[in-house]
Amino acid sequence: MQFIQSFLAACFPGETIQLDPITGDASFRRYFRFFRGNQSYILMDAPTPTEDCGRFVATQQAFATAGLQVPQIIAQDIQHGLLLLSDLGDTLLLSRLTENTVTAFYRQALAQLKQVRTISATSAGALPVFDREFLLREMQIFIDWFVLQHLQLSLNEQEHSMLQHYFLLLADSALQQPQAGMHRDYHCRNLMLQPDGRLAVIDFQDVVTGPVSYDAVSLLKDCYIKWPAELVHSLCQEFYQELHEQAEIPADVSPQQFQQWFDWMGLQRHIKVCGIFCRLYHRDGKSGYLADLPRVFDYVLEVTSLYPELEVLDQWLKTKVKPVLEAKG
Repeated sequence: MQFIQSFLAACFPGETIQLDPITGDASFRRYFRFFRGNQSYILMDAPTPTEDCGRFVATQQAFATAGLQVPQIIAQDIQHGLLLLSDLGDTLLLSRLTENTVTAFYRQALAQLKQVRTISATSAGALPVFDREFLLREMQIFIDWFVLQHLQLSLNEQEHSMLQHYFLLLADSALQQPQAGMHRDYHCRNLMLQPDGRLAVIDFQDVVTGPVSYDAVSLLKDCYIKWPAELVHSLCQEFYQELHEQAEIPADVSPQQFQQWFDWMGLQRHIKVCGIFCRLYHRDGKSGYLADLPRVFDYVLEVTSLYPELEVLDQWLKTKVKPVLEAKG
């Protein structure tokens, strides 16, 4: 707390600041809210070396320049991982989603992805690329933390080969798509409703250049809330039409082809997330995400059961993995 106190003393000389912790995210970052009169602020403590405060600053500038509403950076101490931010409030999009509001909110959220897609670099340089190695590394988390660590299953050589075959298939599908700026965790807990009706974006520091369908499937097949398949399909096709009209995808990409890109991209993401949620529990002591694990695994099975090309993976998941996951409660 010494560095925090020194930082605040430099920002507000002679003032006594009362920090109130607020719920953080899946990272090692901590957040505090404090007031000066009627004005509230957020202090972000992003300890080095686990967090890259400089990257957050560079990405914030890029998102703001693209016209997206993000927290303003009022003061910074990069060396000690401290940022003083404007306060975007407490209204997560998740808290405002109902059957009556979801379509309008999701259309709004999908529309502003156009601005995210324009981002190709920050002041730190070109965005990292969500390439084959990146994709495969993410899916390996499924094996290491979900299958082996959480479910305590063992894999034989044939099963390892089978999983690698499908992981490569999903990576190939992702890389066939047009590539653009990609938030990488675009969902209802990282969008905040503002008093003027806009959706502010947070947790943007992991932005990469990646598949054009990724952020859309992250939103529409959200790990924290689920909507009817008909609604997801309808909004996916609206998103396809937008990309098509704006020539952001090749003219010969059919609605069916885009739907498969979308579904398989979601499968890659949800395979990764199964591992991430288990790693957060077993390595980082964050148990809250386990409650969302069944929903994420259901997303996986929805896609594997839909495509004949994924039949072997589908059967393996249903016969070997699903019973053990259900037995764990």
